[in-house]
Amino acid sequence: MGKYLSIIIMTGVAFFSLAGCGGGRSSSGVQDNILRVNINVEVKDLDPQLVTGVAEHRVNAALFEGLVDLDSATLEPVPGAAESWVLSEDERTYTFNLRKDGTWSNGDPVTAQDFYYSYKRMLSPALAAEYAYLLHCIKNAKAFNEGTLTDFDEVGVKVLDEHTLELRLENPTPYLLAMQMHQAWYPVHQPTIEAYGDMTQRGTKWTRAGNHVGNGPFRLTEWRPNEIIKVVRNEHYWDRAYVRLEGIDFFPIDDLQTEERSFRTGKLHMTGDLAIDKIAKYRETNPDALHIDPYLGVYFYRLNVTRAPFNDKRVRQALSLATDRQQLVDNVTKGGETAAFHYVPPGTGNFVSENILAFDPEKARELLAEAGYPNGENMPPIEILYNTSENHRRIAEAIQQMWKKHLGVDVKLLNQDWKVYLSSTNNLDYSIARAAWIGDVVDPVNFLEMWLTDGGNNRTGYSRPEYDALIQQAYAETDPAKRRDVLKAAEDMVLEDLPIIPIYFYTRKYLQAPEVKGYAPNVLGYMRFQEFYMDYGEADE
Repeated sequence: MGKYLSIIIMTGVAFFSLAGCGGGRSSSGVQDNILRVNINVEVKDLDPQLVTGVAEHRVNAALFEGLVDLDSATLEPVPGAAESWVLSEDERTYTFNLRKDGTWSNGDPVTAQDFYYSYKRMLSPALAAEYAYLLHCIKNAKAFNEGTLTDFDEVGVKVLDEHTLELRLENPTPYLLAMQMHQAWYPVHQPTIEAYGDMTQRGTKWTRAGNHVGNGPFRLTEWRPNEIIKVVRNEHYWDRAYVRLEGIDFFPIDDLQTEERSFRTGKLHMTGDLAIDKIAKYRETNPDALHIDPYLGVYFYRLNVTRAPFNDKRVRQALSLATDRQQLVDNVTKGGETAAFHYVPPGTGNFVSENILAFDPEKARELLAEAGYPNGENMPPIEILYNTSENHRRIAEAIQQMWKKHLGVDVKLLNQDWKVYLSSTNNLDYSIARAAWIGDVVDPVNFLEMWLTDGGNNRTGYSRPEYDALIQQAYAETDPAKRRDVLKAAEDMVLEDLPIIPIYFYTRKYLQAPEVKGYAPNVLGYMRFQEFYMDYGEADE
């Protein structure tokens, strides 16, 4: 394609670029202390208890802080809203000592009661929070969340005094501290929530700029949907002297070509992704800007098992067997990903999976014929749903061709923007849907508990009592070796039933400007924004 001048109008700024230019980066961007990051989608909301995506967590990590944070380099717990904590001898009770100088962005003190209220809201059945199950490790939390217990005072969350919070657990939970950096555990400000609706009312205006109150290192100043989210340093944050950025601009650019041009012309410091066809060019012309990091995540397809023909396990198995994962990572994604012949990603603690899945077109055709669809004949319409992304489209097109070639199955592709896509998958209004899971913590249960019956992130209709029993057994097992065996049995079961088709294990591909300092890449992709700073002098050397 020849070069042409394009102008992309975003957030009142004209983005000028020459399409087809090399991988070099212009230094024409404004040199200030504002970090400009792309998050690739328009966020569903900024209510930390009602969102599930990586993009939403990126923004909320700047606006909120849990009891405990994680060191981004080591992923070890570090003090957050709590300055210290004590674990009981039986490992079932944590006592958190909140810092006395902790304040909300409006100057109100952060108290233990704030966390009590927030956890009660998160677990309230009326809120129907998808991530409520992350708190089920708390004593009686599951019963309260499911409505069989109505008195929250019987849940293991106790306010001992204004700055002391006690959490009593169902079982020892070694990853509880690591979970505190997840938005499901963030506190919310009760007066702000209730100024705009009831405690469990969804979608109110409390998250809008001018209304929003958080306790993180930054505060929200502007949110123009589909354009920009602006946050600035929170002058009330307890560790404000350590926060070196003046602010962060988050952009929802979903077109990867536009994103790359915006980086190349100096309007972005960090991209959220990188178009597949740009990787080789950056390796050659600007390797310092290209980052391909290990990433604890799995790319997979959900199958709606409540809808024919996917209610037949043989059909699901046939589609999996007709998927050439190695060809996909070698010839389509080309970013260091590894083919997923199991589900739990490598490097998830000490958990080791076996390669159970395979590419076997002949077996796939046999299973499809047994299910009543020889050579794809009489097969109901199949549609692959994916959220807007050039990379998702390329993968879907490749799989579409594989299934046509090996099974004779006709597949249509459907693209939806992030919010509509989430609605479709949450309501099981799809046949097959592109999906991914990035670990919230480095523990296999975080990947496997998704497939619990009626789990908030299940979204397939899959239900098997034996599977549920294995996950509950894993929660209670304190012997590490026995726990691994139980979780391995659970993984084997879900790979036999295949409500999902694992495709590849992630790497995180992005571009980063040399002036961005302080970010320590980690397998969770967690960005602790109070550690970031800008150094243009060093970048220009």
